[in-house]
Amino acid sequence: QVQLVESGGGLVQAGGSLRLSCAASVSIFSINAMGWYRQAPGKQRELVAVIRGYGTINYADSVKGRFTISRDNDKNTVYLQMNGLKPEDTADYYCHLARRGVDYWGKGAPVNVSS
Repeated sequence: QVQLVESGGGLVQAGGSLRLSCAASVSIFSINAMGWYRQAPGKQRELVAVIRGYGTINYADSVKGRFTISRDNDKNTVYLQMNGLKPEDTADYYCHLARRGVDYWGKGAPVNVSS
């Protein structure tokens, strides 16, 4: 059973920064994709950033230039550096891993940005 453990969420003022981490219980060296989604109250879950197995990185338009996704294969961990946070970034952030045709999700890390 693949487990994803998120950390790094919290409360921050607008303009501040946070870094989310997602540690996987399996090697992330050869995966289909790994990344972050978010879900705000009353809204659908949306893609924030993803690293695909062949190295392509995609970001939601709303976070381009502010968020950076990266990976450490030795630690089986993916990071999301979030700078210039805005109140509209407030949401639960979920780590996602696609591996061998199966989707895995973390339990979520809350991010609350105050104005």
